[in-house]
Amino acid sequence: MSILCTGSVAYDYLMNFPGYFKDHIIPEKLEHISLSFLVDSMVKQRGGVAPNIAYTLALLGEKPRLMATVGEDFDDYRTWLETHGIDTRCVKVIPGKYTASFFANTDKSNAQIASFYAGAMADAANLKIKDAGEDVTMVVISPNSPEAMAEYPVQCRELNIPYLYDPSQQIIRMDKETLRTGVEGADSLFCNEYEFELLQKAIGLSENQILSLVRFMVVTQGKDGAFVYADGKKYVIPSFPQDEIQDPTGVGDAFRGGFLRGLTLNLDWQICGQMGSLAATYCLEHRGTQNHSYTPAEFIKRYRTQFDDQGALDALLNS
Repeated sequence: MSILCTGSVAYDYLMNFPGYFKDHIIPEKLEHISLSFLVDSMVKQRGGVAPNIAYTLALLGEKPRLMATVGEDFDDYRTWLETHGIDTRCVKVIPGKYTASFFANTDKSNAQIASFYAGAMADAANLKIKDAGEDVTMVVISPNSPEAMAEYPVQCRELNIPYLYDPSQQIIRMDKETLRTGVEGADSLFCNEYEFELLQKAIGLSENQILSLVRFMVVTQGKDGAFVYADGKKYVIPSFPQDEIQDPTGVGDAFRGGFLRGLTLNLDWQICGQMGSLAATYCLEHRGTQNHSYTPAEFIKRYRTQFDDQGALDALLNS
């Protein structure tokens, strides 16, 4: 199985303000608000949903392919991805644009003021699934420009390639018909608990109706783990114990990568979910979405401290 990961590629600029935003907001003057906050620190991190998923897949021995549009500032990021086993041949640089960027300023109460610059991501709809290669056997359609997320499901159906549909953050930006078309043609669906409620409301379908359309569905539950719906059953996936909690950013992406690696190895649904759970915990224990690392052997050893796989994960070492 060759997995094509589509979605956003971005740089995250994360800043910390040593005070409280609320102390500097005058409610009766909101229509004239003009504020500037002197921050204590800033870090630049590699991010974006598609490379985050691909990174976990690569850690676990998969050779994922990335398809996205990026800016002229992508060279270092490309080198990083290729060094870590991610195929970037389908990543297109858009001249005169920057890679999508997320700017977040967080205060002492964890209140956050953020901006997202789409940049080169706005051109993603111009890419074609058929150009990614005939060996692609699954496409991950994750948050991207709304136009791209409308185009890719149609192209996958025309090419008869199954796709995992993950609209998540873009549910509120997409219209009912586009979302419904994406779900109705999907092989599988990924959402978190809140997003799944939004999705049902947006497309006018119940949980059971959605389940009747897809081969399997995963709904993550944050600290409470996840549910996997497949073969007429509901599998309860516990969260994996953490040594420490550093940063929740990208945890859902890591879960997807871990789950999908289990799927490529034809492991059962419970084990796929538990692989996702451990992959998510590795990410949670580090700041940034791609700053954790492990070998397949280390992953298996830690997995077996909580779960019995009866030797199934040995496939990670032999793939």
